[in-house]
Amino acid sequence: MKTASIALAVAGLAFAAGAGAQSGEDLLKKNGCTACHSIDKKVVGPAYKEVAAKYRGDTSAPAKLMEKVKKGGSGVWGQVPMPPNPQVSDADLKTMITFVLNLDSSDAKKK
Repeated sequence: MKTASIALAVAGLAFAAGAGAQSGEDLLKKNGCTACHSIDKKVVGPAYKEVAAKYRGDTSAPAKLMEKVKKGGSGVWGQVPMPPNPQVSDADLKTMITFVLNLDSSDAKKK
Protein backbone atom coordinates (compact mmCIF):
# COMPACT_ATOMS: atom_id res chain seq x y z
CA MET A 1 0.00 0.00 0.00
CA LYS A 2 2.79 2.40 0.94
CA THR A 3 4.66 1.58 -2.30
CA ALA A 4 1.56 2.30 -4.38
CA SER A 5 1.12 5.68 -2.67
CA ILE A 6 4.74 6.59 -3.33
CA ALA A 7 4.45 5.54 -6.98
CA LEU A 8 1.32 7.67 -7.41
CA ALA A 9 3.02 10.66 -5.78
CA VAL A 10 6.06 10.33 -8.06
CA ALA A 11 3.83 9.99 -11.13
CA GLY A 12 1.88 13.08 -10.08
CA LEU A 13 5.07 15.12 -9.66
CA ALA A 14 6.36 13.99 -13.05
CA PHE A 15 3.06 14.97 -14.69
CA ALA A 16 3.01 18.35 -12.97
CA ALA A 17 6.60 19.06 -13.99
CA GLY A 18 5.86 18.34 -17.65
CA ALA A 19 2.43 19.97 -17.73
CA GLY A 20 3.77 23.38 -18.70
CA ALA A 21 6.35 22.13 -21.19
CA GLN A 22 5.78 22.94 -24.84
CA SER A 23 6.67 20.60 -27.67
CA GLY A 24 9.36 21.45 -30.17
CA GLU A 25 6.72 21.89 -32.84
CA ASP A 26 4.71 24.27 -30.63
CA LEU A 27 7.83 26.31 -29.92
CA LEU A 28 8.68 26.53 -33.63
CA LYS A 29 5.22 27.99 -34.23
CA LYS A 30 5.36 30.28 -31.18
CA ASN A 31 8.72 31.74 -32.22
CA GLY A 32 7.69 32.43 -35.83
CA CYS A 33 9.94 29.79 -37.39
CA THR A 34 7.06 28.40 -39.42
CA ALA A 35 6.81 31.66 -41.39
CA CYS A 36 9.87 30.49 -43.34
CA HIS A 37 10.07 26.74 -42.67
CA SER A 38 7.72 23.77 -42.70
CA ILE A 39 8.20 20.16 -41.73
CA ASP A 40 8.21 18.59 -45.17
CA LYS A 41 8.51 21.27 -47.87
CA LYS A 42 10.74 24.24 -48.62
CA VAL A 43 9.11 27.59 -47.94
CA VAL A 44 11.68 30.40 -47.75
CA GLY A 45 14.13 28.24 -45.85
CA PRO A 46 14.63 24.48 -46.00
CA ALA A 47 12.09 21.96 -44.76
CA TYR A 48 12.87 20.65 -41.29
CA LYS A 49 13.13 17.13 -42.73
CA GLU A 50 15.86 18.39 -45.08
CA VAL A 51 17.72 19.84 -42.10
CA ALA A 52 17.39 16.51 -40.26
CA ALA A 53 18.72 14.65 -43.31
CA LYS A 54 21.67 17.02 -43.77
CA TYR A 55 22.79 16.74 -40.14
CA ARG A 56 21.94 13.05 -39.54
CA GLY A 57 24.80 11.47 -37.62
CA ASP A 58 26.59 14.78 -37.01
CA THR A 59 27.14 14.92 -33.26
CA SER A 60 28.10 18.60 -33.48
CA ALA A 61 24.83 19.52 -35.23
CA PRO A 62 22.90 20.68 -32.14
CA ALA A 63 25.64 23.19 -31.22
CA LYS A 64 25.98 24.37 -34.84
CA LEU A 65 22.25 24.87 -35.18
CA MET A 66 21.97 26.64 -31.81
CA GLU A 67 24.55 29.17 -32.99
CA LYS A 68 22.97 29.48 -36.45
CA VAL A 69 19.51 30.17 -35.05
CA LYS A 70 20.81 32.64 -32.43
CA LYS A 71 23.10 34.58 -34.81
CA GLY A 72 21.36 34.06 -38.16
CA GLY A 73 23.28 33.69 -41.39
CA SER A 74 23.13 32.73 -45.06
CA GLY A 75 24.80 30.58 -47.65
CA VAL A 76 24.16 27.11 -46.24
CA TRP A 77 20.73 26.71 -47.89
CA GLY A 78 20.89 29.49 -50.47
CA GLN A 79 21.30 33.25 -50.51
CA VAL A 80 18.19 34.19 -48.51
CA PRO A 81 19.48 35.13 -45.06
CA MET A 82 18.00 33.76 -41.87
CA PRO A 83 17.56 36.57 -39.35
CA PRO A 84 19.11 36.23 -35.89
CA ASN A 85 16.86 35.06 -33.05
CA PRO A 86 18.65 36.08 -29.84
CA GLN A 87 15.33 36.37 -27.97
CA VAL A 88 14.74 32.60 -28.05
CA SER A 89 15.92 30.98 -24.82
CA ASP A 90 18.58 28.28 -24.96
CA ALA A 91 16.14 25.81 -23.37
CA ASP A 92 13.52 26.48 -26.07
CA LEU A 93 16.17 26.28 -28.80
CA LYS A 94 17.35 22.93 -27.51
CA THR A 95 13.78 21.59 -27.57
CA MET A 96 13.16 22.90 -31.10
CA ILE A 97 16.46 21.63 -32.50
CA THR A 98 15.98 18.22 -30.90
CA PHE A 99 12.52 18.03 -32.50
CA VAL A 100 13.88 18.96 -35.93
CA LEU A 101 16.87 16.62 -35.80
CA ASN A 102 14.67 13.71 -34.76
CA LEU A 103 12.28 14.04 -37.70
CA ASP A 104 12.10 11.08 -40.08
CA SER A 105 13.90 12.40 -43.10
CA SER A 106 13.52 9.33 -45.27
CA ASP A 107 11.42 11.22 -47.78
CA ALA A 108 13.37 14.50 -47.65
CA LYS A 109 15.71 15.46 -50.45
CA LYS A 110 19.31 14.76 -49.49
CA LYS A 111 21.58 17.75 -49.91
